Amino acid sequence: MLHLVYILAFTVIAFLAVRNLIHSLLTVGMESQRQPDARNYSGGMNSGRMQKMLHPELLDETGNLINEPLLVMRSLSVQDARNQLDNLYKSSPGSVDDLRDDD
Repeated sequence: MLHLVYILAFTVIAFLAVRNLIHSLLTVGMESQRQPDARNYSGGMNSGRMQKMLHPELLDETGNLINEPLLVMRSLSVQDARNQLDNLYKSSPGSVDDLRDDD
């Protein structure tokens, strides 16, 4: 009898956990699809409720929301990446070259 109570309790807990997971995924998905509205970030009160505060790096000198990429990455060729990784490996303590030098 006690086994059935445990099975029922864990089934209910598992159901609630999966339901919460699905709800969270749907909420995050909807929020990621929503475009930020630049006029809502004026920094004041609007219709009696406080507006979201943006991180200072997202604003320009005048306090307006910037609309440009914040991270620019240069592409590497495979050979350049391998060379950099080899150099890191060779410069790390305990590498194969260090062990050969000790002998």
